[in-house]
Amino acid sequence: MRAQPMIVVNEVEASSSWYQRLLNVKSGHGGAEYEQLMNAEGTLILQLHLWDTHEHPFLGDPDALKGNGALLWFEIDDFEDAVRRATEMAAEILEGPLVNPNAQHRELWIRDPDGYTVVLATKYGDL
Repeated sequence: MRAQPMIVVNEVEASSSWYQRLLNVKSGHGGAEYEQLMNAEGTLILQLHLWDTHEHPFLGDPDALKGNGALLWFEIDDFEDAVRRATEMAAEILEGPLVNPNAQHRELWIRDPDGYTVVLATKYGDL
């Protein structure tokens, strides 16, 4: 089994560019209404979908708080580079970079352009 999270965004192409830069991933689909972001091995990492489409009635309420209670958590291998990229992108940093003593790894908590909380973390037990 493999998770294939999807978030609904205001501008698919802008969100795609933001996540591609932050996570060092590539477009696997492209388009103004839907996108698939893939890692270097071709694994689907994240799906992006436009709010204003009618073929999917259960995508949620575009006026509600985005991601309340759900975090987009990415385990990454290039933590220092990702922190640098987030800083260069002027991403809103919520917390970190920090060491999580319970997980014995490093984390950076940021907000994406649509208001979703994104966590970049090294592998559990990395320290």
